Amino acid sequence: MKTAQFLAAAVALAACAGALPALAQGTTRPAAPAAQVAAAPAAPAAAPGALEAIRARGHLLCGVSPATPGFALQDGRGEWRGLDVDYCRGIASAVLGDAAKARFVPVPAADRFDMLRRGAIDILARATTWTLERDVGEGASFAAVTYFDGQGFLVRRASAVSRVQQLDGAKVCVEAGTTSEQNLAEYARTMRLRITPVAARGADATRAAFMAQYCDALTSDTAALAGFMAQQGNNAANFAILYEVISKEPLGPVVREGDRKLFSIARWVHFAMLAGEELGLDSKNVAEMKAGPAGALAEAGQEVQRLFGVTGRSGELLGLDADWGSRVIRQVGNYREVWERNIQPLGLQRGLNLLWNQGGLQYAPPIR
Repeated sequence: MKTAQFLAAAVALAACAGALPALAQGTTRPAAPAAQVAAAPAAPAAAPGALEAIRARGHLLCGVSPATPGFALQDGRGEWRGLDVDYCRGIASAVLGDAAKARFVPVPAADRFDMLRRGAIDILARATTWTLERDVGEGASFAAVTYFDGQGFLVRRASAVSRVQQLDGAKVCVEAGTTSEQNLAEYARTMRLRITPVAARGADATRAAFMAQYCDALTSDTAALAGFMAQQGNNAANFAILYEVISKEPLGPVVREGDRKLFSIARWVHFAMLAGEELGLDSKNVAEMKAGPAGALAEAGQEVQRLFGVTGRSGELLGLDADWGSRVIRQVGNYREVWERNIQPLGLQRGLNLLWNQGGLQYAPPIR
């Protein structure tokens, strides 16, 4: 289809369905030049007081994806569910004592760092890839890797495409302003594939373009693709995710640069969830131990006692109360519980997200 015909069809579809924003075919956003990176906006002067602002406000403002199954999605009752959502609840539990004191703000991919810099959100937990340019040039700091992912491709089974190489000459839908857009262009150039990117603003618009057959494949992080397939119900069998992964996508939470207090808390909340899994502590037995005889904790190992705040200075050093770690696990769960609640239903294996002693990359430094 010629470019003019394609654009006309896209506009017509948007007018009829009201769901498909304008697309840009054959466009790819280049990486920001070094001069632009160096001149990126600095964090606002008020950033170091974010933790105090959260406490004064009484709730945490967490920027999340508008609708990414497994990471952030509202259920039929309007309740937010997902790995990123649970992570934010863990921070609220540590800082405010109550996981329910997290508030969720849907954030478009293109606006996420700007919203973080200007204080519209306290923390960004939006399945965001940790890269050097973002970590150094966006006035932001990545606290941890909560999910190790990689970029993949979703195709229609009827196309008989089983390898990325077979997409030579194809159109591929990709969300504008993401690392997926840049990765697609670089991979096509490196592998000498004639791929035409069809970029749309927002995940929903990108998926709608694929479903409307404006492109032959959809590319994104594999977890996001699996979530999208899961939403198709009985029609999921009509699609397939190619086995090849073309990039490394370490996903994690982000705070404003210079906001050291919240940065440390965000990092160690993740580590506490990992430590809980490694030590066999979960939301159920932590609650039982908390309600049990006082002597029960005295018989537990030193690592368990540190999570409960019986020994050690972790709470004091983080500016939290002593039992912040055990409370996070009691109210939200350990990492395994969060995974099984949110990611496992998508049919994904833990793989690299297993604990280090199970062959994965998830590793918590000692809490001491």
